Amino acid sequence: MGAASGRNFAFIDGQNLHVGVTHLGWKLDWRRFRVYDNESEIERGFEIAPVPLDLRGKNRALVGLGSYIVNGQGGCNDCHTHPAYAPGGDPFLGQPEKINSEQYITGGRAFGPFVSRNLTPDHTGKPAGLTFDEFRTTLRTGQDPEGPPGELLQVMPWPVYGKMTDNDLRAIYEFLRAIPSRPDNPNPGP
Repeated sequence: MGAASGRNFAFIDGQNLHVGVTHLGWKLDWRRFRVYDNESEIERGFEIAPVPLDLRGKNRALVGLGSYIVNGQGGCNDCHTHPAYAPGGDPFLGQPEKINSEQYITGGRAFGPFVSRNLTPDHTGKPAGLTFDEFRTTLRTGQDPEGPPGELLQVMPWPVYGKMTDNDLRAIYEFLRAIPSRPDNPNPGP
């Protein structure tokens, strides 16, 4: 049955957008989409990005949203950058915050026998060398695609990140694709 045989509809109910077609009073083929008022989150993501971003060939909105999640909500810098703050820029010491942009997300934070991974893009542009499917699977299951089968990430809060929407994970991935590629942190430590 085509759309011409019924009435198209679209309405917003709270944070959801409903679209579809009605025929003889029945709603057919309706879909519900979350309505995001994230334009401000996207812009804020660009404001707080601590490194230059390469937007060529990338979805600008996802990069901005990804930066907002990574830098404004996720605290990824705390574990994936060592040290997290540049000299004189540690807010926990009452200093104006200045992220260590030279080692931003290059890994190197040691947690006992575990060391955080470099998440910057590899030579092919993939964050940490992972495809989006590998990245999403890692965050949903805790299984490192480069680790032994059945061994789960022990420090990464994957049970929390695994609850994020695919769109949020895609935004994080797109942001990580846009940051500068850097070698692994040469000075890992606690």
